[in-house]
Amino acid sequence: MRCLPRILRLLMPAFAAFVVLLMTGTLVPRHADFRPTPDGVPVFVVSNGFHTDVVVPLHEARTGQDWLQRFAQPNWPTRFGSYQYVAFGWGNEQFYLQSYGGKFPKPGTVLRALLPGRTLMHVGFYRQAPQASEQVVPLRISVAQYQRLTAYIEGSFAPDSVGGWALRNAAGYTANDFFFPARGQYYALRTCNDWTNQALGRSGIRSALKAPLAASVLYQARRASRAAD
Repeated sequence: MRCLPRILRLLMPAFAAFVVLLMTGTLVPRHADFRPTPDGVPVFVVSNGFHTDVVVPLHEARTGQDWLQRFAQPNWPTRFGSYQYVAFGWGNEQFYLQSYGGKFPKPGTVLRALLPGRTLMHVGFYRQAPQASEQVVPLRISVAQYQRLTAYIEGSFAPDSVGGWALRNAAGYTANDFFFPARGQYYALRTCNDWTNQALGRSGIRSALKAPLAASVLYQARRASRAAD
């Protein structure tokens, strides 16, 4: 027990550095010169307070992007053909799977998520565009930016032996969402929100320098949405 104060003293600088990283990452923008494209592709950053998704058109005529065709699930065109948007999120496999039924994952799962672990892509369908709110930020981006965004999303899926995307489970939390195996590993500094932030940043959209938290992603997304004001 006498060693505990010494251990805490040793850990404090690391904790302080982590806090500085969070604050600096949130406040320092990438692509600070981003401006919305008035007639551009509508996309959304959506959060539940802890996690963030990117929501994009299910069919985008100017780019020819048809997500139902890309998923190649035989019955999905019939089920979701009238839907307008699709959401993408990335996260820790066990955290996702233990959240079924509205449950919160076990403490051991939460702690293990701090270390590198396997990941899933979460896909959900929207009948209509999400309504702008405190947790929903609408953006209009150029066709070129949208093409880079879709390339990043597609590159996050782990392909099967024939290059397709195989469902991890038959259903997700509802009848309208699903999980697929993903590339990359989840850990303390590579979180679901960091994935969303990277998706925006690599597409040329204003984003945070580093954003492990949902609030960090939303802060810069709101600044991006107001850039034309």
